[in-house]
Amino acid sequence: MRELFDTHAHLDQLQEPGRVLDAAVEAGVVGIIAVGTDMRSNESVLRIAQTWPGLVHPALGLHPCDLVEHDEARIARELDFIRANLGAACSVGEIGLDYHKRTVAGVPKELQQEVLRELLAVAVHGRLPVLVHSRYAWTDALHLIVESHVERAVFHWFTGFAAVLKGIMDSGYYVSATPAAEYHEEHRRAVRVVPRGRLLLETDTPVWYGRTERYEAMPADVARSLRAAAELRAESEDDVAAHTTCAARELISDSAPPKSKEVV
Repeated sequence: MRELFDTHAHLDQLQEPGRVLDAAVEAGVVGIIAVGTDMRSNESVLRIAQTWPGLVHPALGLHPCDLVEHDEARIARELDFIRANLGAACSVGEIGLDYHKRTVAGVPKELQQEVLRELLAVAVHGRLPVLVHSRYAWTDALHLIVESHVERAVFHWFTGFAAVLKGIMDSGYYVSATPAAEYHEEHRRAVRVVPRGRLLLETDTPVWYGRTERYEAMPADVARSLRAAAELRAESEDDVAAHTTCAARELISDSAPPKSKEVV
């Protein structure tokens, strides 16, 4: 069976993560990066990773959409938690910028950028990769990441401009393919041209996908990301599975946490 790696899943949002993870393993999934979005989410991600060592790799983050009604003190507590538990994490994420009008109405761009700078500094200090949300904010997100000197960054579910995609590739960063590569033209364009070794697969579990037939993605659905990417790139599924799983392991290889690390 081919080995698959889901590099972006919100396992903390699942009602029965054990059942879902069993199904993922049966489908050939050998690794999942479980992303956090705030302190409660990060705590849950760490607990799940402790229950599923070797399969689930925890990422600690603070999502820009989750900054609504966060004052300076609360943001400081969120950042302190990530710093305190950095040794148990494989990466920092989900972090980034979201310039959708609904998000900006509650979280100004300036605040999002300030928090992202802080989180990037945390990642640099810990020598960890970052998992980046950049909805309608692709140019600013890339600029801040390059400016921070982060060595490894994944632009998850990228749908941005070709010029930004070139900047991502020139910087040696990664782009991850979701099941939306089956139908979303901007995302399909990115997946088609990302160089081998810089493409990853993900599901963004439990996001809903599809235009005619809707479904809630689970980590086992990374196989749909694989099929779409292979078709777009005119490569075999076995080949894409091999090089994306290798890239995922390389992404977190320098930052693999000790399995005995306890949550602070």
